[in-house]
Amino acid sequence: MRWRSDIDAGVQLCLHCRKLHPLERQRCDRCGSHLFQRKPHAVIKTFSLALSALLLLIPANLLPMMVVHSLVGNDAGTIMDGVIYFLEHGEAWIGIVIFIASVFVPFFKVTTLFYLLFIVYFRLRDKAHGGLRLYRIIHFIGKWSMLDIFVVALMVGVVQFKNLATIVTGPAAVAFMLAVVATMFATEAFDTRLMFDHETQRSTHG
Repeated sequence: MRWRSDIDAGVQLCLHCRKLHPLERQRCDRCGSHLFQRKPHAVIKTFSLALSALLLLIPANLLPMMVVHSLVGNDAGTIMDGVIYFLEHGEAWIGIVIFIASVFVPFFKVTTLFYLLFIVYFRLRDKAHGGLRLYRIIHFIGKWSMLDIFVVALMVGVVQFKNLATIVTGPAAVAFMLAVVATMFATEAFDTRLMFDHETQRSTHG
C-alpha cells in the first residue's frame, strides 16, 4: 500500500504547533518556528547520541555506582552489585527498582533507537508501524528518565533511614547520568516519519 506523504503533497508540518504550511514557507505563521519537512540531520544526530549513550553505559555498569559503609567494612559496588546487595539483605523491592530503572530501561532505550535507525537505513517500511509503537514507548519513558538518575539517591536515603548502612554514590553515577541525557536527546532528534518515507524520498530527506 502506497500512501501520500507530506512530501508528495508539497506541504510541511510545524513540529511545534502542528499547522500545515506550503513548502515554500520558511517559518510557521502561527508560532514563528522554522519549518522543515524532516528534522535536519535526524539520522546522524540520533546515531551519534545513541552510540554515545551506549559507550557511556559501559563505565556506568562497570565502575562503582555505590560505596557502602557498613559495620562489616566498606565495599564499592557496581549497579548489579547494588541489586544483589539489596536482594541478599531482604530488600528485594529496592533491588528490583534499581535493576529496572538503572539497567533494563537504559539498555532498552538504546537498543530501540538502533533498531529504529536500522529500519530507516535499510528502508524496512513493513517494520515502520512496529517501530513507531516502540518509539512511543521510549518517548513516554523519556518523560521519566530523570528518575533513572535519582533512583540510587532515593534508595540511599531509604537505606540510611533504616540504618542498614551508609551509602554514597560512586564515579559511575556521572557516566550513567550522561548516558540517560544522551538517550533523551537521541529520542527527540529522531524523526519517525523517516521510517515511512518512500525510497525516492529517502535520498533527499533521509
